[in-house]
Amino acid sequence: MVTRTRFDDSECPVARSVDAIGDWWSLLIVRDAFDGSRRFGEFQRSLGVAKNILTTRLRTLVAGGVLESVPASDGSAYREYVLTPKGEALFPVIVALRQWGEQNFFAPGEPHSELVDRRQGHRLRALEVLSADGRRLHPDDTTVHKISTP
Repeated sequence: MVTRTRFDDSECPVARSVDAIGDWWSLLIVRDAFDGSRRFGEFQRSLGVAKNILTTRLRTLVAGGVLESVPASDGSAYREYVLTPKGEALFPVIVALRQWGEQNFFAPGEPHSELVDRRQGHRLRALEVLSADGRRLHPDDTTVHKISTP
């Protein structure tokens, strides 16, 4: 069995983030949680993932503080999975992936889902990376600075 490389002690925030939610099943579980899925069976039906894989990913997301396992809202013996504040903070990541996918993986006119503002019913504006003063930034407008502890 191949040992998974861990990045939980990396100095890079991207590496640590990927370590926490970097596989496709985890990101799709988070997507489904934003779309209202709460129960194991709902995730399983939506994703078509094997139960053992889903169990492992849900446990990892709960252990990482992305999801929380809570008693079922209907009072039954089941458990439900809800996004924590840490999980809700992934919303811009999911929106960015969705918009990138819409832009790069669908032919014009090809059917696909889209995220809309619930109140107004309009598509979301494309996400942009902005500087502190509001300028739109491109990759070559940025640089990585290492932060060292005193």
